[in-house]
Amino acid sequence: MKRIGSAISAIVLAGSLVGAAYAQDNTSSNDNFENYCHQKFPAIRPRTLAGDNPQVKSENTGDVIDYYGACNQTPTSQDQVLDQKHEEEFSFGRQYEDGD
Repeated sequence: MKRIGSAISAIVLAGSLVGAAYAQDNTSSNDNFENYCHQKFPAIRPRTLAGDNPQVKSENTGDVIDYYGACNQTPTSQDQVLDQKHEEEFSFGRQYEDGD
C-alpha cells in the first residue's frame, strides 16, 4: 500500500512539473508589457460623466483612480469615462436596492 501511495505522489509531482514547463513555453509572444503603465489620476466628477466635457475632481478630495494599462490613457479618456459610469451605476445599485 505504501508503494502505491509513493507511486501516485511521484506521478502527480511529475505531472505538475510537466504542466508548469508546458505553461511557460506557451506564453503568448504578443504580450507587450512595455506599453503598460501604472498611473494614478483624480476621478471624474459624477455630475459631469453624462456630458461631453467630463471634469476631474480636485486632487484634495483623495478620490483617485489607480490605473494599470495602456500608457495613452488620460483621466478623461473615453475608456475612463465608461469605467467610472459603470462604477457609479454599480455603487447606486448597492446603496439603494434592497437586495431581494
